[in-house]
Amino acid sequence: MKVLLVGVGGVGEAIAVIAKSQPWVQQVVLSDYNTERIKEVQEKLGDTQRFPGEWVDASQQEKIEELAKKYKVDLIMNACDPSFNVPIFEAAYNYGCTYMDMAMSLSEPHPTDPYRQCGVKLGDYQFERTELWEKKGLLAILGLGVEPGMADVFARYAQDYLFDEIEEIGVRDGANLEVRGYEFAPNFSIWTTIEECLNPPVIWEADKGWYTTEPFSEPEVFEFPEGIGKIECVNVEHEEVLLVPRWVKCKRVTFKYGLGDQFINVLKTLKMLGLDNKEPIKVKDVWVAPRDVVAACLPDPAHLGDKMFGKTCAGTWVKGIKDGKPRQVYIYQVADNEECMRRLGCQAVVAQTAFNPVIGWELLEHGIWKGSGVLGPEAFDPIPFMERMESYGFPYKVKEY
Repeated sequence: MKVLLVGVGGVGEAIAVIAKSQPWVQQVVLSDYNTERIKEVQEKLGDTQRFPGEWVDASQQEKIEELAKKYKVDLIMNACDPSFNVPIFEAAYNYGCTYMDMAMSLSEPHPTDPYRQCGVKLGDYQFERTELWEKKGLLAILGLGVEPGMADVFARYAQDYLFDEIEEIGVRDGANLEVRGYEFAPNFSIWTTIEECLNPPVIWEADKGWYTTEPFSEPEVFEFPEGIGKIECVNVEHEEVLLVPRWVKCKRVTFKYGLGDQFINVLKTLKMLGLDNKEPIKVKDVWVAPRDVVAACLPDPAHLGDKMFGKTCAGTWVKGIKDGKPRQVYIYQVADNEECMRRLGCQAVVAQTAFNPVIGWELLEHGIWKGSGVLGPEAFDPIPFMERMESYGFPYKVKEY
């Protein structure tokens, strides 16, 4: 398999590192706007023939298509912020290859009632084009990271093997990670974090469909396994809520994130000051997006690994009925930062995200997952994916309540 990897930030680097050990991966083209970053990742990989580097502006569809043609790739992997999804998605369609991302096209709040009604939903742009992809016999897999991605695979597994009826599916994410030496240092892209945390969260219910609520609403204390402990989780906009109901029969879907009071207060302050704005404003003689300024002022998550300590947990809580009896389970994966750094040289949050698309590549390469159109991870058999998780160093577990 030949892959054009668009974006070699923290997750992109981890994808390349994990792919390096897979003999069926013939070539991964590292493309990014930052050529110094490309060189840094190439030095870590030590194989420029298998991992060539190319400059690209991910906002320019034609540049992505040119690279795809140059290297005759089989798949375009989008590892950029989701603001670049449309040109990368369209480049794969025009060139004629498989597309994969880890976060769907962006939402837009309802213009008059943002905290009760959906406007443009996450992924709407992409799902509206599924017939075009089907007619061309092409496949686009949306949201195959950890959340969304692995969590969605778990939801399909719960439906197929663990429950007769599902009342609620709730993705729950929490960690006890500490970044030492910084007052505030997000361990994932702050651009994406602002987007998902300050947008109106989406909830799905069988009798109401998709609807929105206030950011950080419905707080609940969820006890995470393997020593992480009890953490307050709140509603956050996330792709699983837009994906799971399309393929998994249930009555309710939510996503809640254990952000912590400090993190929530920082995000609220950014919004109050207008620093969450992604549209450029004029500062003296320069046009700049306030959100880009915030991102530039914070440390790069890709370089925080040696300062991070603790574990991160991603998983899917499911409540329903099995054999006439109530049942609750939490299907999860815990990544320890020290272990990820030792084994991969990448911090836990990006590593836990990155192994999932590589498993997806493998299943596509060997014809185990196949299809056409625009699909989510729930559209495929979950067993082959979950069987491979341990061999990639990220085993899953199931907690019964």
